[in-house]
Formats: sequence, structure tokens, C-alpha cells
Amino acid sequence: MDLSPWLLDFINNYGIIALFFTSFIAATIVPASSSAILLAALAAGAPPIPALIACSIGNSLGCAANYWIGRLIGRPLIPKLRKSKNGRKAIRYVRKYGTYSLFLAWAPFVGDPITIAAGIFRINFFKFSIIVYSFRIVGYIIVAAFFV
Repeated sequence: MDLSPWLLDFINNYGIIALFFTSFIAATIVPASSSAILLAALAAGAPPIPALIACSIGNSLGCAANYWIGRLIGRPLIPKLRKSKNGRKAIRYVRKYGTYSLFLAWAPFVGDPITIAAGIFRINFFKFSIIVYSFRIVGYIIVAAFFV
């Protein structure tokens, strides 16, 4: 778990609020692992249930932000996604599998671009929310369960 020292200081100084914000940011296409952030917080002594809740809410809202950015900006984002290998995969998965592609939205690297592509291709937001949030939250529970 190689988190930068300033991030660890931020989590140590601001606790649960820091977990919320870092998990939100990690849900965007900023290269950060919210699972690693959760593990670092737990290793630093954060209470597991509040940490799990903060990460789950922050990351879910970050996914929702991705969706709405994709939905509001739309097709002009496609060339930007195509610049990366994972972005190309996300577009391909969402075009080919539609709502079912959301079952990969928890996956590292391709998951965040899928949440943007879901907005671009106007997947139903209710279905998006149920699938994406559920998988993200279950992922945190699994990570926390192995740590605690």
C-alpha cells in the first residue's frame, strides 16, 4: 500500500471527512485506489464502520458525478475516453452490453471510465445507482472484512 505521505497526513488529520473526500476523488478518473485509502485508514486506527460508510458514500457520489458529467457533456467526451486503453474498453463494453456493463464498474482501471460512458450512452440512472453502488459497497465490505 503505497500512498503518498500528504494523503496519509490528510487522512490522519481529518479522519472520516478525509475518507469521504478521497473516496469521492478516487471514483473519478484521478488515478487513486479508494480500497487502498480505506485500508490505510483502517491500519491507522480508523473505526471500521464509520470508515466503511464514509468511503461508500464518497465513492458512490463520485460515481454519480462521473455519470452526470458523461450525461451532461455527452459525446464530446468520447474522444477523450478513446485516448486511453481503459477508456476504449469502457466505451466498447457500454455499447455492447449496455446496463450489464455496469457489473464491471467496480473493477480497477476500467470501472471509472465505465461510469462516465454510462452517462454518455444514457443508461438509466436508477439501474446505474443500484448496480454500481451495490458493487462498490460490497467491495469495501470485503476489503474491510479481510483487514479487521
